[in-house]
Amino acid sequence: MMAELMNNQKTKGKKERRSIRNKPMPKVDLTAMVDLAFLLITFFMLTTSLNTPNQLDIAMPDKGPITEPILLSEDRVLNLLLGENNELTYYRGTAESPKSSPQKVAYGKLGLGELLAKTAVDVKQTTNGKDIIVLIKPSGGSTARNLVDAVDAVQRAAIGRYMIIKMNDEEKKMM
Repeated sequence: MMAELMNNQKTKGKKERRSIRNKPMPKVDLTAMVDLAFLLITFFMLTTSLNTPNQLDIAMPDKGPITEPILLSEDRVLNLLLGENNELTYYRGTAESPKSSPQKVAYGKLGLGELLAKTAVDVKQTTNGKDIIVLIKPSGGSTARNLVDAVDAVQRAAIGRYMIIKMNDEEKKMM
């Protein structure tokens, strides 16, 4: 039985007048139900999966001294400027002499995803098979979600070289 109702009524040969005071209170033994509750709690705790933390793996440079600056080919570089209000502006080349005029694009497969795929193919054709380099530059008004979306789009496009760097004054004017 799950719960047992124990009523200790004494039956005597003669009829007694019963009052509420004399009537014994029934007691319920809930030991079996408590055991069952703990078994169910244990079962569900062991069979459910906990949320795994989402993390973004980024290789950061060593903290050693910078000996010489690395020169990049302007033809291989795509700059992504992350602005306020979920705005994303891109251009190719350097801020001093951009190869393409700054243009806005939306986050997502149809916007940023297509841009990265198309530009990666274009860079391979124009630079004799060299890979594209993407520079992601968040502004002070961009959100962490924008940065994560941009890095996710770069990783989905299978681009191996990308960096997160600070935006300079000329790029702030482009926004």
